[in-house]
Parts: sequence; structure tokens; C-alpha cells
Amino acid sequence: MGLVAADPEEIRKLPHKERLGKLWDMFKNNPDEAARWDAVWLAGELAEETGLKGSIFDEIGQMYAWVLKNDDNSIVRHEVCYQIAGRNMRKQIPELFDAAVNDESDLVRHEATECLSIIHAHEECEKAIAKNLNDPSKAVRETAIFIKKRMARIKNKEYDRMVNSF
Repeated sequence: MGLVAADPEEIRKLPHKERLGKLWDMFKNNPDEAARWDAVWLAGELAEETGLKGSIFDEIGQMYAWVLKNDDNSIVRHEVCYQIAGRNMRKQIPELFDAAVNDESDLVRHEATECLSIIHAHEECEKAIAKNLNDPSKAVRETAIFIKKRMARIKNKEYDRMVNSF
């Protein structure tokens, strides 16, 4: 496969381990960011097929962490953040946090911050918010403000439910 765009339908037909190998190959060797974007989504589908657990699920998380650190395309990294949150890949919280505060792309810092909130990574999210309230990008600052308000609202609802249950 390597440098040639892969047919997603053909990849979906492969056994899980073989499919995972093809996806790794796409991430590491395919210069076409659109093909790597497809690989992000194909890996998410595979994660769902595993029931969001097990060794293949864990390897997909490791693959996503690798992509966050190594892919040169911000759209691909953005989609990885989304998939990490959507699949509740809590082992990748450190990589999401790093992307939220250190990625060169405003788009990725925004998405990683939002995704920390989605998976309720409260400690990491609060640290990212504190840093991103002063981000040079207006979009990242707005995301930090939005998430800060959302977290406060959720905490108050949880507190209200706990008090009202007595």
C-alpha cells in the first residue's frame, strides 16, 4: 500500500491485526494527508469493532498518540483528538494535554482542549484551560473560556444532584 491511496472498503475487509498493520503503514508512509485522515476514521471504526477494549484498542490508542506527535498535518492531528475523545481513550490523556498546550496548530490546541473536557479529564483540562486562557489564538482562548464555563456548570449540577438526594 505505502504511497498509494488505499481503498477503505478493502481495508475494512481485512482481519483486525492485518488492518491495524495497514493503518500503521498509512500513517508512517503515506504522504497524502487525505489518506491519513481516512486512516484516522478507519482506526476509529476498528476501535468500535473491538468493543473499545483489548490489545488492538490499546494499540489504536498508541497509534493515535504517535500521530499526534508525528503527523505534519494539523487536520489529521485534529481528527485524532476527536477520535481519542469519541472512543474515550483515557490512556491518551497525556498526549491530548500535550497537544492542547503545545501543538503548533491553533486548530489542534482548540480540539485537544475541547476533547479533554469531553472525556472528563478534569485535572488535565483545568491545566490546559489555565494556559489556553492566554493563548495567542482567539479561537483557543474562546475554547478555554467555553470549557471553563461548561465544567463549572457540570460541577454545579453534580453538586446539586448530590445535595438534593439527601
